[in-house]
Formats: sequence, C-alpha cells, structure tokens
Amino acid sequence: MTDSSPTAPPPTLPTASVPGRVNDLIPAADVAGKRVLLIVPDHTRTAPLPVLFPAVHDRLKEAGAKGLDVMVALGTHPPMPQARIEALLGIDPATREERFPGVSLLNHEWDNPQALTPLGDLPCPEAAELSRGTLPDSVPVTINARVKDYDLLLVLGPVFPHEVVGFSGGNKYFFPGISGPELLNYFHWLGAIVTNAGIIGVPDTPVRRVVDAAAKLIPVERRALTFVVDPKADLYGLYYGTPESAWREASEMSERVHITRKPKPFHTVLSCAPPMYDELWVAGKCMYKLEPVVADGGELIIYAPHLSEVSETHGEAIRRVGYHVRDYFLKQWDKFKHEPWGTLAHSTHVRGGGTYENGVETPRVKVTLASQIPPEECEVLNLGYRDPATINVEDYADREDEGVLLVRKAGEMLYRLENE
Repeated sequence: MTDSSPTAPPPTLPTASVPGRVNDLIPAADVAGKRVLLIVPDHTRTAPLPVLFPAVHDRLKEAGAKGLDVMVALGTHPPMPQARIEALLGIDPATREERFPGVSLLNHEWDNPQALTPLGDLPCPEAAELSRGTLPDSVPVTINARVKDYDLLLVLGPVFPHEVVGFSGGNKYFFPGISGPELLNYFHWLGAIVTNAGIIGVPDTPVRRVVDAAAKLIPVERRALTFVVDPKADLYGLYYGTPESAWREASEMSERVHITRKPKPFHTVLSCAPPMYDELWVAGKCMYKLEPVVADGGELIIYAPHLSEVSETHGEAIRRVGYHVRDYFLKQWDKFKHEPWGTLAHSTHVRGGGTYENGVETPRVKVTLASQIPPEECEVLNLGYRDPATINVEDYADREDEGVLLVRKAGEMLYRLENE
C-alpha cells in the first residue's frame, strides 16, 4: 500500500453544492416509477445525513419515484426511536408530513425471525479453508423481509477503514446492515481469523468477497450513493452506481484521506471515544484503528468517560467469554464454538494480537478502559481499568517524540506505521 497519510487532503465539497451533486449523480431512469427503500447508517457513523437525506428525497421525487421509505442498517445495534431517526436524518417533526409525506422510518430487526426472509445457502469454500476448520463451507443467508416490498434498494452511507471487512460501506449495508445473524456471525469470525491488523484498510479481503457474493442473492435491484467525510462530516466526495462500483470509488478516496502514517510505534496511546460510541461494542473501534501503531508491550487507553454499557445486545455473551486474543479461542474451540461467533470476533478485535501457549495468554498490547464501567467488571472482561477522572487529556498532547500519542476523536481514522 502506498503512503496515504492525509497530509494534504483534497478540499471538501461546499454544503450548498451537495443537492446539485446528488441530482447529477442519480439518473432519473434508475428510480422513475419505482418504490425505493433507502438504507442508511445509525448514529454510530460520522455522516452528513441531514444534508444528504433531503437532497436524495427531493431527487427521487423529482425523478418520478413511486415512493420512498428509510431503513436504518442497524446490524445488531439497538433500535432507534422515531425521534432519534428524525434527528439523524435532519427531519423536523413539526413539518415531517408536509416536507416528507408518506416516508416511513424503519428499524431493522436482526433478531426477529418473522422479520427476515431466506435467500438460500451461500457456498464459501475460501472462507472455510481460511478458518482453520472452524467454519462450514456454506452459510444460510437471510435479509429483512421488507426488501420484497420495493423495486430498488438504495444504500446511502459512508466508507471508512473497517476491522472486519477492510473498508466499510457498499454491500455491507445489506450484510450485516439488514441481514439475519447467520451470515453476520460467519464473516465476523472469518475476519477475526485473518485478524484486525491483517484486514483493516485492505480493499480486497476474503470478507468483502463473501459480502459481495451474498448481495448477488438479493432479488431486488441495488444501487448505492457512497461518500467519504472528514472528522467534521464534510464531504470529500460522493459516488453513485452499483454498490460494488460506488464502494470501490469511495474506498480509494478513504484510503487516501483516512489513513495516517507514523514513523515509529508508541508505548502509550490515549484513544478518545466520541459520544456517538455509546457502548463498548462500538467504542472498540478506538482500539481497532490504532492497534497497528502501538508498540509491543505498550498500552492503549480507551478514554470514554460517557460510556457505561458494554453492549445492550451482546453484553451477556461478552461478559461470559471476556476479551481475549484470537488463539485463546482457536486453541479451545470446542469450549467456545457454541458462543456467537460475532461476539468472539469482537472480543479478539478489542484485545488485539497476541499468543496463547500452554494455557498462558500473552496479549501484545495492554488495553485499558477508562469509562463508567467499574474496575470489577473490567477484571471480568479481561481489560485494564483507569478512573477517567484521573486522566487529563492534555497531559498526553504533543508528546509523540516521547512515544505518547493522543487521538482526540478515535475510531474512524486508521493509523499505520510508515514501513507497513
């Protein structure tokens, strides 16, 4: 991979130009006379949806779409109340019916079998081979049954480096965005086998190939309007086409602007979780994106004084298994194979690289959680604990020459070493 430090990023698009760009990008022929389901991210992604959603809505209306609804691609995240979806999209509740008449705002229901429809079994010989005997050679694929009510599925979402699939976005908004748990668990564990460090920021990955293959089973036309943003949610670029082509263009821009390279590793990293990461399930990204620049034996602190929950959905399973390196599970597979594989994958991604030999686990990095989660729970989770009140963020600033790195908004920008 070439040096892609964003030392001179391209200019962002003026906000006033966005509706015109959307109009130019979405051909009328793609949407005219069609019932459209717009699939969007939840609140855990930096995205200018209050700018983009009205522009897409107006373009579809102008181009003669028969109807538009919105579904939040929650994956396994908790459902969002209607008011929060309205805020996410920039909808004023007082004028919703006048401004966006007939638009339904829907949550995906990954754990409700009645809300899902089967698409068939997906052969995955490459995944089975890579999985060291832990994955079968095919997986059943299910998706939200509401897709059958539409003529076009339109993804509207950002692209960032991603710990499981390489770069997020594109067909990932279908799997796991609006899919059932089987494929989600399958490819998350596949990503864990490859490891976060081996997959994040890599465009062509075994997991991406599984996701793209699964998307071909969807019996509804698919399109995507992908985008790449800076930390303030200003747009570097918008890309439209098939989910595969629009994702590819966006991933090339993301590789250019979302990867920061450093000349040497750091013994201490303070990784500050933004408020949108309201559970450790998503705040784990503060480790994923920075693991490559932590020195062997170093410490990464996830600083999240606002965070009090491990995971509303997966907390019980996470507490049961704890956070461990990959080989801790691989070498005791009979003990752990009945746990949700997506949870095991999350566990390994947060804990990072390391070894498990002769019953002794040796993580490469010490991961410390500075949040409202108490020390006794951190001990159960197999994570270090720091009282966030004892941390002055500015004490970590401007000390890179000493081996100390401060990242004020962690979780989306990937850090790599210059020689890797």
